[in-house]
Amino acid sequence: MMMIMNRSRLKLSSSKNLRRLYSSNPRRIEDEGDWFYSSEWWDAGDSDANIVFRSVSDKGNGVVSVVASHSSRPNESQWYKTENWLRQRYAELHPRDVHNRSFRILGYQWRTLRFNDDTRQSTAKVMAAYDESDPGSIFLWQQAHCLAVPYLKSMVSVGLTSLLCNCEMLTSVYGKTSMKVLCIGHGGGSLPLFLAYKLPGAIIDIVEIDPVVISASIQAMGFPHYSIMKNCGKRSRVKPTKPDLIDEVLWNGIHERLFLYESDAQHFITETSNIYDLVFVDAYDGDDVFPRKLWDPDSGFLKALRDRVHPQHGTVVVNLHSDDDILDESLLPMGKYVSRVCKAYKKVLLDDFGSVSGLAFTVHAPWVCNTSLVVSRGFTNSTRDTVVNALISKSLEVENTLNLPFSCLQHVKRGLIIVD
Repeated sequence: MMMIMNRSRLKLSSSKNLRRLYSSNPRRIEDEGDWFYSSEWWDAGDSDANIVFRSVSDKGNGVVSVVASHSSRPNESQWYKTENWLRQRYAELHPRDVHNRSFRILGYQWRTLRFNDDTRQSTAKVMAAYDESDPGSIFLWQQAHCLAVPYLKSMVSVGLTSLLCNCEMLTSVYGKTSMKVLCIGHGGGSLPLFLAYKLPGAIIDIVEIDPVVISASIQAMGFPHYSIMKNCGKRSRVKPTKPDLIDEVLWNGIHERLFLYESDAQHFITETSNIYDLVFVDAYDGDDVFPRKLWDPDSGFLKALRDRVHPQHGTVVVNLHSDDDILDESLLPMGKYVSRVCKAYKKVLLDDFGSVSGLAFTVHAPWVCNTSLVVSRGFTNSTRDTVVNALISKSLEVENTLNLPFSCLQHVKRGLIIVD
């Protein structure tokens, strides 16, 4: 959940902090998800925005809606490149098809998932297109390369960089080795989609308790339907037994590595036998509250997670509402609990896990009032200076190898604090 909310509830800290943020590292305008474009998805009274999905949740998220607004990039003059790619992609996957398939783009939109018409939970860029041979075949395609929310860039940066500090992760970039990733909390699905796109060796389990959120991501935000799993562990799309034509064109090589489960996080982590290299936790309800059972040190969830994280290098990244720079904590229901959450994760995942070495630290996400908590096993000699130096070095390696559109370094060094 991103923590800049409706203007009546929360503002951007202060003008002083805004000046500080603007003076940070130069932004990469070639990044389609750069904060420079946030006015397009923030719906500040934009008359062009419209609701494309709306349903009521019975899992504590209230009214779940998706709002669409115009995206200025890519420019229409560039659409032909993607149309050509889609045609070539289809020809490669279906060489015996005698029909010359052509695809036409209808446009690009920002689509924002909201709870109770107020809290902006996640944002994704979505392309709408159709097959010319079947004009009624309109389909949505979430842009996997684009992360629009600053805290997600922070989570990805610190997670991958910390993991690389303690193991050889980059072979997963080339698909030579596999990497097990768990995402708790789905939202629009941009985080697991980005990871699957950038890491061909990543096998990604996604756990989302709310079926309405899952429906919103599939129906209105262009997340691949083929990823949905049944309770029996099989794909929900049994007929046909394989992805349909459009799914193959859009997602071949990606959606096979995404496994989206409708489940309570504690139940899932207790039942699974998987050992995860990297875990992302981003699970807030309609009241902006991080469920207590996901951070209580005596909870079954944290104790089960402790045993499911790789003992030598396992890394857990948690999105938290920051209580720094906030004058009125009542605006952020979780703000006063941030330090307790950090200590709980460190205690259970590191201190209570035998003789495992490791480190817990936090960094601030730019532009928004979010903090990324990192608990990573394997760190030794964990003074702040040695940790910062290691993270800086490895962040450049991650950024260059994955060809990230944003600065990984900018996120890993931002206000780093070691958790005692």
